[in-house]
Amino acid sequence: QVQLVESGGGLVQVGGSLRLSCTASGRTFGSLPMGWFRQAPGKGREFVAAINSNDGATYYAHYVKDRFTISRDDAKNTVYLQMNSLNLEDTAVYYCNALREYQNRGAAGPPRIRIGDYWGQGTQVTVSS
Repeated sequence: QVQLVESGGGLVQVGGSLRLSCTASGRTFGSLPMGWFRQAPGKGREFVAAINSNDGATYYAHYVKDRFTISRDDAKNTVYLQMNSLNLEDTAVYYCNALREYQNRGAAGPPRIRIGDYWGQGTQVTVSS
């Protein structure tokens, strides 16, 4: 069992920044690859970013790459999502997930990422013009 609690959402203007946090309990956090996902009103949940457990490798969806940064602090059992240059399309509920798998594939392509069973309750991010 893994319990995940997100925080840090809020209302921000276009071009602004926010940092989301997700704190885990219940299992050895350092062994878990972690991911961030989001769900906008009327849309399905989509992948945002992931970070591996053993080497800290990261991977981003193209629509957030170079604007968002995922990081982790295993001593605090926490994964972060630093979001910069926010735009209206970033408005969504953001969720963290304890991934089932993050497998680097090197030159073969992007990592293989499998969603795990454990989700947080989500944190709302609203970007206004």
